[in-house]
Amino acid sequence: MARPDKAAAVAELTDKFRSSNAAVLTEYRGLTVAQLKTLRRSLGENAQYAVVKNTLTKIAANEAGITLDDQLFAGPTAVAFVTGDPVESAKGLRDFAKENPNLVIKGGVLDGKALSADEIKKLADLESREVLLSKLAGAFKAKQSQAASVFQALPSKLVRTVDALRAKQDEQGGAE
Repeated sequence: MARPDKAAAVAELTDKFRSSNAAVLTEYRGLTVAQLKTLRRSLGENAQYAVVKNTLTKIAANEAGITLDDQLFAGPTAVAFVTGDPVESAKGLRDFAKENPNLVIKGGVLDGKALSADEIKKLADLESREVLLSKLAGAFKAKQSQAASVFQALPSKLVRTVDALRAKQDEQGGAE
């Protein structure tokens, strides 16, 4: 029979996996408490960074319906549970790892799909959701402006053509 404290820890981790948009597993070996505090701050309000036990985390992930590679659970592990924009948190982890090489991004999960460390780094290279949406809105607006110009050009070209024909007929009528 499992100990009540371990069962409670698994239940809490399972809830975090289920309620998170993403989770990033890292190895924090060699980081000081002050550095971990700085990392937590850099992740923002939409992410919670917690040091976890590997076996309990693996059980919790399985109970949440997430299949993760066993290699992710080698060595000391901490998980960043992201409830907001995963790109922002991935950028925070990537930037912190550049300054502190002891932080190693192992892999993670995004919307129930397992991600490798390289995929998380690619996610960090994306622009934020707001920037991507504004670029999309700008592209739609540009296309609408182009369409309006085309639709406006057709009647004005028709009017100029008709005027040119009328002028030509007037010239020919006056020459006879």
